[in-house]
Formats: sequence, C-alpha cells, structure tokens
Amino acid sequence: MQHRSSTRRRVLTALAISTSLTLLAACAPGGDTPPAAGENPKLTLQIGSSQPETQPNYRCGMKLLKERVEAKGLNLTLDLFPNSQLGPDAERFSGVQAGDIDIDLQGGSAMSTAFPKIGVLDAAYAFNDIDHYFKWIDQHGAAFFKDFNGATGTTIVDAWYFGMRTYTATAPIRKPEDLANLKIRFPNTPQFLANAKAMGANAVAIAVEELYLALQQGVAQGQENPVVATHAQKFDEILKVASLTNHQVGSHYVVVSDRTLAKMSQAQKDALFAEIHNIRAENRKCVDDETEKVLAEWRKDAGRTVVEIDQVDRAAFIKKAEEFFKTYYKGAELTLYESIRASA
Repeated sequence: MQHRSSTRRRVLTALAISTSLTLLAACAPGGDTPPAAGENPKLTLQIGSSQPETQPNYRCGMKLLKERVEAKGLNLTLDLFPNSQLGPDAERFSGVQAGDIDIDLQGGSAMSTAFPKIGVLDAAYAFNDIDHYFKWIDQHGAAFFKDFNGATGTTIVDAWYFGMRTYTATAPIRKPEDLANLKIRFPNTPQFLANAKAMGANAVAIAVEELYLALQQGVAQGQENPVVATHAQKFDEILKVASLTNHQVGSHYVVVSDRTLAKMSQAQKDALFAEIHNIRAENRKCVDDETEKVLAEWRKDAGRTVVEIDQVDRAAFIKKAEEFFKTYYKGAELTLYESIRASA
C-alpha cells in the first residue's frame, strides 16, 4: 500500500505541471466506466518511461505516438513523462497495475516479479539477435501477452526495440574471463543479476538514476546498456572502452493499464493499438541509425577503444550462459528458455 501511495504521489505531482485539477479528476482511476456506444470520451493519458528525451524510444516512439494518436481527432491527449519522472521502473509498473499510470515503456525484467516468465525473454543470449526476437514475438507474442494480462491486469500491446545490450568499461571484454575483475553495474532485478552470473560478471546492483555518479566514484568500473542509452545518458564521458558483446536484445514493452482501456471507446483503443504496432519498424530503424552514428564517433576517437563483434568470443559467452540457465530455470520458465534457444 505504501508502494502504491508513493507511485500516486509521483503521478499527481507530475500531472500538476501540465494539467488542471479538473482534468486530473476526470482521468482518475475511479472513473473507469465504459463509454456509451459511439462515444469517444475526452481522455488524457499519461505515458511514462525511464528514457530521457535524447533516446530513440522517446524521439521515435513516445513522441510519434502522441502526434499520431492526437491527430486522429478521437478526444485523446497523450502526456509524456520520460526520464523516470513518474518513478523508477518497478514503481511505475505498480502504477500501471493500479491505474495511476495509463501507459508505460517497460523492460521484461522489471515486470518479472508480477509475471516471472517474461524475465526469460531478457536472459543473456536467449535470442541471437533482434530478428530472432521479433520473429518469436510475432509467432508467440499473442498467447504470451494474454497470459501476462491475466496475471497482471495490464495489456502489452507490442515491443519496441531498445538496442543490443553491450558493455562499456575501463577495460576490454572479449571473453567471459575478462569480466571477473571488473565491477559491472547491472539493474537490480533477479533476471539481470542472473545474467551477470551467466556471463561470469562481478555484478554491482545500481539504479540507472544513480549510475553516472557511481561510475564517477569508481563504485562500478563498467555497465551494460545499448549503445544509444550509454551515449544519451553520458556514461561514455567516463567509460572509454566499448565491447560489442551484444549479449541481450534490449526491448521496451508498451504496456497499458486495463483500467485505462475500460474507459476508452473501441475506436480509441483501435487507434492507440494500431499506432503502437505501426511505430515498431520506424523505431527499430531509428535505434539502428543512432547506434551506428554513435559507434562511428567512438571509432574515430583516438582516446577510445571499440571491441568489435567479431573480436568477441561469442561462442564462449553463449556456451557459458546456456549451461547456467539450464540449471537456473525450472518448470515453465525452463521450457520457455529451451524453446527460445531451439528456435534460434
């Protein structure tokens, strides 16, 4: 209850900046009565994310969604709250479940406490690459997301690409043994910490909001994130060695509160869902283009080192990760993991 109250306070504070008390009352979770047939109720939906405005999933995701949905003239307004304005990931997801936050961009690991199987999709080297990931989503996502909805009271509409997670650190990482003597920051979730063990990393659990200072102070000697996130959040101001291990497909699930959906007309829901799906391909290209732009800058910088993909012992990392996860997972989670690997 205290956790939920904290989320509500964050949301109300953020909303006060951009909306009136009258509008806030109209959008409160208590008003989830279905609209009359043919009616498009006037709604303002809040979209949260941990991403700053400089990252592709804001510029080529959230912002595009706002522009396109509002242009349809269906009485929907989308207010954007990037950069963890509504709280850290786990807190925001609780807010989505409670109906305090309408839409959020979430990683699977952050939602795995509510639905453990989704954490498996974030396992290191579970997917070979982004094509493998989206092929699996398109073939199995509908059934998987239905189970997720039943367990959480929230609806995953689709996934947007965040980028392949790689290491930036104070030393090159070419093989699992290179991780042993480095304190590498991982997000503080069971799946990410399991990924650290699977790859042989010495993990330090630090919230992303605290990471820059931790790197400055030497609390961590490296971190793993997509290239676009590392650059946008300026971690590369401190860390000068990038190792393109591509050990995890980074994705953000666009998750909507079922209490919000209950207030929306069918036309509004159809428009929202269609644009979320349509943006996926554009968002992926935006992430890929930005990744290549940042890498090109890093490669030109004489003060930096980029360990290229073909310089990483990928086979050694995959073997180590598979051996770990085949004993770490049990039951349905193990079955899911093995089916994903078999589809590679």
